[in-house]
Amino acid sequence: MRILVIGSGGREHALTWKLRESLRMEEIYCAPGNAGIAQEAECVPVDTAKPGALLELANWLRADLTVVGPEAPLVAGIVDDFERAGRPIVGPSKAAARLEGSKIFAKEFMTRHGIPTARCAIAESYSQAIEALAAFRWPLVIKADGLAAGKGVVIAANPDEAVRALDDFMQRKILGEAGERVVIEECLTGSEMSFIVLTDGQGVVELAPTQDHKRLLDGDAGPNTGGMGAYSDDAILNLAGRNEIMARVVRPTLKGLAAEGIHYRGFLYCGLMMTAEGPQVLEYNVRLGDPETQPIMMRLRSDLVELLLATRDGTLASREAHWTPNPAVCVVLASAGYPAAPETGREITGYESAEGLGGVKVFHAGTRVEDHKLLTAGGRVMGVTASSEDLASAIQRAYSAAEKIHFEGVQYRHDIAKHGLENRAPKPGGTLPVTPNHRGYPAAKVPPV
Repeated sequence: MRILVIGSGGREHALTWKLRESLRMEEIYCAPGNAGIAQEAECVPVDTAKPGALLELANWLRADLTVVGPEAPLVAGIVDDFERAGRPIVGPSKAAARLEGSKIFAKEFMTRHGIPTARCAIAESYSQAIEALAAFRWPLVIKADGLAAGKGVVIAANPDEAVRALDDFMQRKILGEAGERVVIEECLTGSEMSFIVLTDGQGVVELAPTQDHKRLLDGDAGPNTGGMGAYSDDAILNLAGRNEIMARVVRPTLKGLAAEGIHYRGFLYCGLMMTAEGPQVLEYNVRLGDPETQPIMMRLRSDLVELLLATRDGTLASREAHWTPNPAVCVVLASAGYPAAPETGREITGYESAEGLGGVKVFHAGTRVEDHKLLTAGGRVMGVTASSEDLASAIQRAYSAAEKIHFEGVQYRHDIAKHGLENRAPKPGGTLPVTPNHRGYPAAKVPPV
């Protein structure tokens, strides 16, 4: 098969790396890719903001399947364009992608279909937003309506912080059109979780549970980012928790979309807060998370190509995913100045020795090669990902590898997954249901919606 992966970050590097393992793979391309992806696939320069250019590229490559990494092409309608042209692609339609493309649409959708989420107010203007603040306790959450690369959410502890955020979004327009409308909602307490599934609209395969670390600094301090690290471990969520999320969130979401005439196909990411009242949806993403994809792909033992083909063909209900029980941890190395104004063009050294530790894969995000040197080319530069037989050793291995990588101004959190050590003991209700398969890996299967 000839497969095209669209995107240039750590998520796309992890996808390319895993797809390349398939026995079905003949040629793999990535557009536009990065310096690390270039070691796994042929990278082709393209403007991912132009769905027409991506379709033209897929036609020229005669791609048997296209896999979309980032959200922007999905929200722009790339899947609709490909399907009209008869070019196979996995991902949600433009209508379905509104779940991520508009926070307001998502909140109204959840309200229509009884999907648990925080109480909110929608503001179409700055004055309306200021008035809405009085209906909430502090802290509260302010979310830009449109796509903001993970930087459109502010947790305001007091009126001054809230007014400053609203001024940035709606008056100064630091996010452009994305911040012209906002959602103001109550701040939920509990444990955050990334619950991701692959679906063809009927059959659903759950991916290994993950937790992201959005804040820039240790202890969940500092500004929100695209993600400073993530880990995957079966102890994050027991069987009872998984069943509750499927029953209260995933199935109602897919049924609600179908009731509105929207067929969903692809990855569905439910960003959740696990509260005392049960799971509450913080946000939807219509693609894999970044950096959650990195530890998920480290744990996946099934053929990803086969799962994606079943998604394309509508036969996912007959498939199951196989996972290693070993936890995986991803630590993101970021540039100085990230997330506000990342510095680029800094030489990177030590990444080869990091992977030499064993059980470690360095996924590139913002990297490029110039004059035979590897340089930083973005805010999040690399995702150092390690797997081991238990969470403590996976953490230790990831940080040992991270310490070997150097570039001027490098910054990363030092507490990724460490709170997971406190919750490592299995909880009542059992852990992820697994059965041995012929390869010795555990397998989990979810019945169709």
